[in-house]
Amino acid sequence: MGRRGAFGAGIEWGRMSAVDETALPPVFLHHGLFGYDAVGVGRFKWAYFQGIDKALRRAGYRVCTTRVHPTGGVARRAGELKGFIEEALSGMGLPADTRVLVVGHSMGGLDARYMVSKLGMEERVAAVLTVTCPHRGTPYADWCVRHFGKRLGGFELMEMLGIDVQGVRDVTTEGCARFNEEVRDVPGVGYYSVSAAREWPRVAPWVLHSHRVVTEAEGANDGLVSVKSSTWGTHLCTWRADHFHTINKRYLFELRNRTGNIGPYYVRAVNEVCRRMTNQCPGNDE
Repeated sequence: MGRRGAFGAGIEWGRMSAVDETALPPVFLHHGLFGYDAVGVGRFKWAYFQGIDKALRRAGYRVCTTRVHPTGGVARRAGELKGFIEEALSGMGLPADTRVLVVGHSMGGLDARYMVSKLGMEERVAAVLTVTCPHRGTPYADWCVRHFGKRLGGFELMEMLGIDVQGVRDVTTEGCARFNEEVRDVPGVGYYSVSAAREWPRVAPWVLHSHRVVTEAEGANDGLVSVKSSTWGTHLCTWRADHFHTINKRYLFELRNRTGNIGPYYVRAVNEVCRRMTNQCPGNDE
């Protein structure tokens, strides 16, 4: 597959037909702030990674979707992520030396980096792929802390009610600056990133304000996280999508420059990481 346009560009996408599925790393899809695995009643389920796990399974991957505290801080969530991965791997009956690929969306990418660097998971994680992750924080978290936290005392009230909101503080630009000083990339683990950006009128209505805040501070963004902040390690490409579209939550009609279903984008990105890690990738590139 050749190079793509301005959005979705940056690499020569690999493609191979014959692949040993057991040679591919299990893929763990890890949610961001305010995230979940799936919610619903009965057979009706609303997944965080809507349809993305299915797209990856069709492409030949073994996929697990994580669940950690939705608003807790990075350290708390990373510890829960480690426990989830260890339990899942033991249940799969895989060899003890099996290494996984963690795909972290938004704040989930920070959890994965912390887990590898600080919690002794470098032998279990082959690579971390982050999708629109605020590696350097987001100016909108700064705005929220300044207005809702300090001026209105909202965070103090929530903490009095027993609600852990450390996650919001952890994704401020100041919080991520400290994070990057303390949490170092581990040699032998691959670090890859995908960013996202959408023009101001083409984002979900409830992030129009945050899009403006981030644009004024850092330029192109997906409504919450800038391209600049979400670039880490080997930057694969920039998707034309807002923050919610990057997990297949599409709240606007796309009449021109359509991105559509984001599932195939994940397949291509995971294929590329896998190709670089093992020189293999499934033939189904959707």
